[in-house]
Amino acid sequence: MTKIWKESGFVNDDPWVIETELTKAGSNEKAIVGLDAFLQQAATGASGLGVLISPADDVTRLAPHLDRIALVAVSFPAFNDGRAFSHASLLRTRLGYAGEIRAVGDVLIDQIPLMLRCGIESFAVSNATALKRLAEGRLPGISNHYQPTAKPTANANSYSWRRVS
Repeated sequence: MTKIWKESGFVNDDPWVIETELTKAGSNEKAIVGLDAFLQQAATGASGLGVLISPADDVTRLAPHLDRIALVAVSFPAFNDGRAFSHASLLRTRLGYAGEIRAVGDVLIDQIPLMLRCGIESFAVSNATALKRLAEGRLPGISNHYQPTAKPTANANSYSWRRVS
């Protein structure tokens, strides 16, 4: 079972569905499509779309269409594939995307704080341990940071180069 989580808690009525050959969005749902399908639809002037960015995709291809994208889902197919961190960071810092970025795939509890720092704000979580800890409000923290990211920390002293002895 997959649940959508944001920093405010679990979302009950999320309308987004990742479309596949077997799964299509219903009348009360919104479709998330792959990059190529998205670019085809965007060329017709469609707006309010969701796009799925796979690890090998070039996220900069979205640049001319960012004002028409309601949600970008970045895929984490395995816990050791971190290219979606770079996709989220590029969307926020270089491309200036202000819409929702969602982590989908192998979303683990230990990676969520890092995903938040990269600008990801919602998470499709299916990992049982992650679901349990999120339900308990037990999100791990990061005490020191080595670089700034899309979402700055509230504590300026947590950056390793700014620490005061």
